[in-house]
Amino acid sequence: MGQDRGKYDFYLGLGLAVSSSIFIGGSFILKKKGLLRLARKGSTRAGQGGHAYLKEWLWWAGLLSMGAGEAANFAAYAFAPATLVTPLGALSVLVSAVLSSHFLTERLNLHGKLGCVLSILGSTTMVIHAPKEEEISSLEHMAEKLVDPGFFIFATLVIIVALIFIFVVAPRHGQTNILVYITICSVIGALSVSCVKGLGIAIKEAVAGHSVASNPLSWILLLGLVACVSTQINYLNKALDIFNTSLVTPIYYVFFTTSVLSCSAILFKEWGHMGAADVIGTLSGFLTIIVGIFLLHAFKDVSVSLASLAVSMRKEERPSPAAANGTASHYELLLRGESPEDMEMGPPFESVSRRNGAMTLCDH
Repeated sequence: MGQDRGKYDFYLGLGLAVSSSIFIGGSFILKKKGLLRLARKGSTRAGQGGHAYLKEWLWWAGLLSMGAGEAANFAAYAFAPATLVTPLGALSVLVSAVLSSHFLTERLNLHGKLGCVLSILGSTTMVIHAPKEEEISSLEHMAEKLVDPGFFIFATLVIIVALIFIFVVAPRHGQTNILVYITICSVIGALSVSCVKGLGIAIKEAVAGHSVASNPLSWILLLGLVACVSTQINYLNKALDIFNTSLVTPIYYVFFTTSVLSCSAILFKEWGHMGAADVIGTLSGFLTIIVGIFLLHAFKDVSVSLASLAVSMRKEERPSPAAANGTASHYELLLRGESPEDMEMGPPFESVSRRNGAMTLCDH
């Protein structure tokens, strides 16, 4: 019965995590379209401290979609380990990239498509080799984990880094450096996941008939979650308003996942129970996701497609006059009225133009 229950929880958590990625990926697009509409109207932009987006229904639709995704994500953490739920967030990168190519002016080229595939493969690898966290069956056990010296030091450092970025770095470099706002969201996200995990345990205890409202830890976790999520929403809006969506989403995923995996390893001592094969598999999966995300956004302005690659291959395979009957000698070229320099330059009326990675034929 215990094994059947564990399998049920695993698949339920998996399904919730996948649906969460779909809702969250779509929320980025809705929010971005709402912010673009406000920019066209001349309203003060969110990146400049404006809050006109609160009157835009598209932004609210994106917020509701993100709320649904976060709710599903919240429930997933209650049924499955954080190291299973968090890597599946790569699917939100895929959803966001695909929708951006259809509803925004952000083109998804061949590199982007390969990046999406690699992100999915890396996520699958991480799920297969995910470390098994220690079982936490009650709020009392969760309280013991939270006051562990290792996690206490980690949480203190996270709060210090977040405050430095919010009050010192963001006012100076937030408008020009994409990593500033994303770093704030990511480090705070590690604490929000811990709060979500604790509240998930509290809800399961409440469903089982235990009294959790009288436990101070329940309210501490709830207030901590509200503070963390509010901070994340604020700075994520700023990042989305200033920078490209296809840039913000993948970088945020890498930073957020790294932060959450580190927090989970310290809080739940997951990595101590892993074999060498699982450690290598987990790290390889995560590096695969990073490579995929790099391809997704690093070459977003390079126009590369299967059609352009086919043109390039045909050009390379076309035989030159010099190679028609073997290698032509210098004397034979002169007899035909051609020079070696002409052969090196290619056909006189045809050249290859490369612009943004696209190869086209043009006449002079």
